[in-house]
Amino acid sequence: MVTVGDRAEIHGESGLFPISEARRFAVAPMMDWTDRHCRVFHRRLSRHALLYTEMVTAQAVVRGDRDRLLGFSPEEHPLALQLGGNDPGLLAEAAAIAAEWGYDEINLNVGCPSDRVQGGAFGACLMAEPGLVARCVAAMKAAVAIPVTVKCRIGIDDQDPEIALDALADAVVAAGTDALWVHARKAWLKGLSPKDNRTIPPLDYDRVYRLKARLPSVFVGINGGIATLDEAQTHLAHVDGVMLGRAAYQTPAVLAGVDRTVFGTEAPEADPLDVAEAMRPYLGDLVAAGIRPSALTRHMLGLVHGGPGARHWRRHLTEAARLPGAGAEVLDQAIDIVRTARAERSDATRSAA
Repeated sequence: MVTVGDRAEIHGESGLFPISEARRFAVAPMMDWTDRHCRVFHRRLSRHALLYTEMVTAQAVVRGDRDRLLGFSPEEHPLALQLGGNDPGLLAEAAAIAAEWGYDEINLNVGCPSDRVQGGAFGACLMAEPGLVARCVAAMKAAVAIPVTVKCRIGIDDQDPEIALDALADAVVAAGTDALWVHARKAWLKGLSPKDNRTIPPLDYDRVYRLKARLPSVFVGINGGIATLDEAQTHLAHVDGVMLGRAAYQTPAVLAGVDRTVFGTEAPEADPLDVAEAMRPYLGDLVAAGIRPSALTRHMLGLVHGGPGARHWRRHLTEAARLPGAGAEVLDQAIDIVRTARAERSDATRSAA
């Protein structure tokens, strides 16, 4: 477990990068994707981006296996835990536990449209209950000293986004939220699957811009359909922060440009193969602990997307990492595959010249 003291040593008081600045660029919380191994990998690509966990329900945090649900590596900072729930007391208890574990921020999910959250009447369902969301935020703020933030949609179902988003925003701002992240689409709880809700409802970035213009002193970040750093920079002319989801996961090399482009600092390894090699010790530790290499390599499939050997890289990491007895050598082999493909392309280019 990472303690509050450890967190101070890692960032913030040590001057590395406070969360208030890291919030300028974030990797979205994504179920089944942004687990602890994914986050360590993403941290190799950007030192400063704010990373989010998968959503964890407050009830699970309070009553479940905390090592499994809350465990993380110190290098993941700055790191936010996203909670799901609608009970102010339970959320406050879960937030206090998370703060003790060393998380830098607690985020309340008011945007997920899955059947599971609808059954529990939280996630995007809470867009219809801004007063309850405000009570949840206030309870968590009273329980912890770290920031409490909210991630929402612009509305649900037949709501008017002009009215619904303002109502939710005003309620949570009055309750003391430290930031509001807005996925710039409606969520249709009736008629669309969670997958379709990520792509079919039209994006309305201007609605988020108008919210920010109306609340100039409030941190407003934007999420939804943002694929490149050029797009991110365009949004940052209107809002305070940008959050990438599927693009960051499926083409993670985009994160290698974040520190230089968004934060104006020196970037870590830019070559995807250097990033892969930097992950080798971590993968070795996982294997030594009895964890299959696929726990990490599944998050790295898109690292060399669009480059020489990308298809063979994906296939090798997918197939070899799942074989009985597979170890960290599967990553070495995949790196060699790409190096060979690069050399062959280079030779072909010289011959053509």
